[in-house]
Amino acid sequence: MAIFAKRIPPRLIALAVLFYLVVPLNGQDVPDSNSYEPFIHVPTNPVPPPVKNSFSWEDYSVLAAMLIISCGIGVFYGFCGPKHENSEDFLLGGSSMGTFPMAMSLAASFVTAVELLGNPAEMYTHGSQFWMICIAFVLVVPLSCRYYLPVFINLRLTSSYEYFSLRFSPTTRYIAAGLYVFQMVLYTSVAVYAPALALSKVTGLNVYVAVTAVYAVCIFYSSQGGMKAVIIADTFQAAVLIGSLFLIVYFGEKFLGDRGVIWSQSFNSGRLELFDLDPNLTVRHSFWSVVIGGTFYWMTMFCSNQASTQKYMSVQSQSQVKKAIWTSCFGLIIIYSVNFYTGMIMVAHYKDCDPIKSGEIRAADEILPLYVISTMGHLKGVTGFFVAGIFAASLGTVASALNSLSAVTIQDFLHSALGIHLPDKKGAYTAQLLSVLYGAISFGLVFVIANLGSIMQVAISFNGMVGGVTLGLFSLGMFFPWANSKGAIFGATVATCLITLMCIGQQVAIANGTFEEQVKPTSIENCCCLNITKIGTKDIIPNRNFVRLKEMSAYRSCPQGELSLYIGRIIQKYK
Repeated sequence: MAIFAKRIPPRLIALAVLFYLVVPLNGQDVPDSNSYEPFIHVPTNPVPPPVKNSFSWEDYSVLAAMLIISCGIGVFYGFCGPKHENSEDFLLGGSSMGTFPMAMSLAASFVTAVELLGNPAEMYTHGSQFWMICIAFVLVVPLSCRYYLPVFINLRLTSSYEYFSLRFSPTTRYIAAGLYVFQMVLYTSVAVYAPALALSKVTGLNVYVAVTAVYAVCIFYSSQGGMKAVIIADTFQAAVLIGSLFLIVYFGEKFLGDRGVIWSQSFNSGRLELFDLDPNLTVRHSFWSVVIGGTFYWMTMFCSNQASTQKYMSVQSQSQVKKAIWTSCFGLIIIYSVNFYTGMIMVAHYKDCDPIKSGEIRAADEILPLYVISTMGHLKGVTGFFVAGIFAASLGTVASALNSLSAVTIQDFLHSALGIHLPDKKGAYTAQLLSVLYGAISFGLVFVIANLGSIMQVAISFNGMVGGVTLGLFSLGMFFPWANSKGAIFGATVATCLITLMCIGQQVAIANGTFEEQVKPTSIENCCCLNITKIGTKDIIPNRNFVRLKEMSAYRSCPQGELSLYIGRIIQKYK
């Protein structure tokens, strides 16, 4: 053995020792060929790595311009225009707003930044079945206009929950109003933090700077300008949002060269599936769950959401509201369709190098920001326009929420519960202070969510639960004249407990790792210079993308809230 060792050159021995030490750092034991792929990947037709772009000063300028214009709207209506005479003038805009601005405001408040990033990711990972939500939009509008809208217009209530006091009892009103306040404060925090986190991972924007900018601008113009500033700012922000989406589509088609490439790649990869009629309730999406569940979910947004009904009161006539609802419906269809088509562009662009598998990003909701900054980052200002569109969606959601929270607090708690009736001038001033207060609370919760991620999951689940229960209460009161307060409260309680159990079961499954979902096939065949270990052949969605997952689970939980209607009938029948 000593003789053999003398014959081996020292350099060769050193290389062998170095190899022995380095190999465990790259991979553990020798992988099983049936479960693993080699960690060194040599592409057959390598694609060069994308140029690393960054957020330039031109991008910051475009983003700053959008924020400054939004603040300017608040300055105009808060300091230059007519002063707010009372709380109703501040909260309802004097019922003098135009039809089109109100329609654009509705659409802007419905579309969250979570959806703008989540819909392309949904298309990329699971296909186009969720695109059928556009059918639900068309179904919701006539139901809303025919059965629910006349009640709100005839009563002209600042807070829609005043209806429960007239129809059932003050207790029912306070329960519904309290649930709404808790729901919106939690949800607005998630609606701002989740997309800011995804953007920060790709663009390099500091997540807390982004969140602070959104809240500072939103609190300023919503508290100073009231409903008028909220609606006009929403109209401007909706234009920015839609413009940014169309700009991405324009450059995406230009870079890929042909629309046929985009459609054929989605078709060949099995992502174009619109009419999956599978009745299995455990399937992620089917035609039935999207259309039926989506109809119930969007009825909660159009028929029982305080932010929406409050905007209905900002115009003078019922015909104006109907036109605005139809206009917002078509706006939502356009936004969702362009958003999903953007996801098809992602499919074609990353057909040979999936950025999730390759480790370039960690979650599917980062894929759209990655695409924009990697392919369009050299076009100065384009990335900033895209981020401005995401920020615009967050601003629209938060501003409408703050204004509606002020209305609920003044009408349902100060006036009704506490019996405090404020003079006109003090009423407007109190509404402004409440907007600032709720904005500060929501902003503070962002830091809690950042450190306790489980709260984010609770907020999304709670959003769907409250919407379904509230819609059930409105339906019970409007369609069943023999129902009483006892039945309404008991039915709402049972429905809430049922949905809570469903959500807890899902959270337990996620925590145990048993909740895994199949995703569409992707490839890393032509990724350049990969250095990864791929374990197994089963594609699953990363657990970090739970925000979009939980938001879509609300489409199934909302119909359960309607159980309050039937249970209320049973209680009244056997009273």
